[in-house]
Amino acid sequence: MIFHRRQRASLCALAFLSFAAAWCGPLQAEPAQLVVGANAIGGEVKGANGPEAGVWVIAETTDLPTKYAKMVVTDDLGRFLIPELPAAKYKIWARGYGLVDSDKLDAEPGKTIALTAKPAPTPAAAAEYYPGMYWYSMIKIPAASEFPGSDKNPGGIPAGMQTQADWIDTMKNSCQSCHALGSKNVRSPSPALGHFANSAELWERRLQSGQAMTGMALAITRLGPDRGYKMYADWTDRIAAGELPFDKPERPQGVERNVVITSWDWGTPEMYLHDAISTDKRNPTVNANGPIYGSPEESSDFVPVLDPINNTTKLIKHPYRDPATPTSKDDPKGTSVFWGDDPVWDSHTSIHNPMMDSKGRVWFTARIRPAADPAYCKAGSELPSAQVAPLAESVRQLSVYDPKTGKFTLIDTCFSTQHLSFDANDVLWLSAGQPYSGVVGWLDTRKFDATGDEVASQGWTPIIANVTGTGKRAPFVAADQPTDPARDKWVKAAFYGVMPSPKGDVIWGQSMGPGFSRIAQPSYLVRVIPGSDPTHTAVSEIFQPPEGAFGTRGVDVDLNGVAWTVLSSGHLASFDRSKCKAPLAGPDAATGKQCFEGWTLYRMPGPQFKGVSEKGSANHAYYLWVDRYNTLGLGANVPIASANGSESLLALVDGKFVNIHIPYPMGFFSKNVDGRIDDANAGWKGRGLWTTSGTRANFHSEGGKGVLPKVFKVQMRPNPLAG
Repeated sequence: MIFHRRQRASLCALAFLSFAAAWCGPLQAEPAQLVVGANAIGGEVKGANGPEAGVWVIAETTDLPTKYAKMVVTDDLGRFLIPELPAAKYKIWARGYGLVDSDKLDAEPGKTIALTAKPAPTPAAAAEYYPGMYWYSMIKIPAASEFPGSDKNPGGIPAGMQTQADWIDTMKNSCQSCHALGSKNVRSPSPALGHFANSAELWERRLQSGQAMTGMALAITRLGPDRGYKMYADWTDRIAAGELPFDKPERPQGVERNVVITSWDWGTPEMYLHDAISTDKRNPTVNANGPIYGSPEESSDFVPVLDPINNTTKLIKHPYRDPATPTSKDDPKGTSVFWGDDPVWDSHTSIHNPMMDSKGRVWFTARIRPAADPAYCKAGSELPSAQVAPLAESVRQLSVYDPKTGKFTLIDTCFSTQHLSFDANDVLWLSAGQPYSGVVGWLDTRKFDATGDEVASQGWTPIIANVTGTGKRAPFVAADQPTDPARDKWVKAAFYGVMPSPKGDVIWGQSMGPGFSRIAQPSYLVRVIPGSDPTHTAVSEIFQPPEGAFGTRGVDVDLNGVAWTVLSSGHLASFDRSKCKAPLAGPDAATGKQCFEGWTLYRMPGPQFKGVSEKGSANHAYYLWVDRYNTLGLGANVPIASANGSESLLALVDGKFVNIHIPYPMGFFSKNVDGRIDDANAGWKGRGLWTTSGTRANFHSEGGKGVLPKVFKVQMRPNPLAG
């Protein structure tokens, strides 16, 4: 394991990638003059002490078919330029750390406007604008000395909770990963919840709200539940008494001021989005200027679609095959202070993750039937994969939508699906996401397109740890059998993330730790070597994070074949297999306790919980995405974390983070990123990142009940005044 500055390839050196070489990033100095064109709004922000540098200026309109906003940051002299605005009447205001929102003024493109900053009258007023992690870092985590848990633990820490790291992993990957713990609605519980003898009872009632109550019950049970209720109650009581975050955020600096953020409303007020997709990751020029598609997971069967050129949205109904397919509408639910007893989620399809292919078709991990698998998935089947690893159920399957025909094709899979990614041969690799599955699946989309045979086109393989160190699969022992140095071993690692290497030789997977999977299993990165017949030849290398790092979540791979992940310990991390020194064999090959030298850790910015190692951070990222082809403008091979703790996208450039905070609405919560190049010859204007509101509780964000989810486009221009 090493800590150092990561050297990234210069974009201009990648001239062979024509769509990457056209734009070498934000390198220009700030211009001397502000020039406001016909489709821009410009001006300056001043306070009592002069120009306000590094504050956001937001322009919003409801004149277009859907609500639209654009955000920029002021330069050193407090100047701003909001470029590329559609013709409309806008409300414009300034927002920044140390301030409260300025008065909202009317403005139209082509105009110059002066905004007067309003200093926060109190520290409490200023803290209302802090990202959520500054608030939830105030939670008092049980001391490391209180672990492990047991039935007789004096602090009420339950059996199975082995370490402080497990506790934090559970908080982040079972709580913060679904909604923002530090948002106003969470840190200041609604009086509508009722009257209680103490706040621990209030939290017990609170976690029985809405259709997510089952998931919340599982998470709090892992924390005690009594110790968990008391921890959260102590936190909100101290906030109610006036305690404020012990750390303060910094205003955007350097290239962080070059950002241009655009947002559109889409979907419905009851809907939440998990992910969005704009293009083919392997070629980000696919679907240039085309629609953006969302995945509404447990909230709806309707896929939201944005046309970013015409600023319009629509909904597409996703079908399912079996009328008996269950719906989230029937899930156990409690009374919600926002929705009462109405089951506002109604999803049969549970659409989790979308991916686009080279033809511009959108593939979804989606439920099309009840969980019980057909006979061809089980023991006794002639299907080769079923003969090696028979499967009894699949909780989510697969679909593909063709925009040219407007039709869905439903594809049954024996294995469960969660995330999905294409390799260079158009084989779609899918993670299962389910504890104990121990398999990774695939669909040969070329074969499926040619034959329409969903059974013959799919396959899966068990995760076989290469204990023998041969690089090839050897006879293996079952997962519940002791490790045998002379045999490989089936490891029941359940992939959450999955990503083929662009070098074409391996598939990288990522397995969640106990905070998500709720089983006594560490988190892993897994390197799968498929071989010529993956069902029978695939073999895997397993790697645990080094000491002090824990809780992998998501995986992507850069052009050099280096794997990247984010950790609930508050790190972005890379793993370079070429750095491994000792042979990867023996018992450690089955546990993943090997090649710690392959890891490099980067502490995410932000505060840390008190009493927890400062090597990590309270910040948390749901997933990450590697910008292989410079779609943002910070260079090629730049990993970007969806940091919902800091309400930002964190791009790692030359070993340092560029913190792209989304200021409006407060509570930005992203679960994925996608990057597209619409015009390689248009500089920064022809490229950008896409993401969406990912929180399950969009009504916790600024605006409250009734606000719509949003799509965000993030661009990086040469300087804060580039038009």
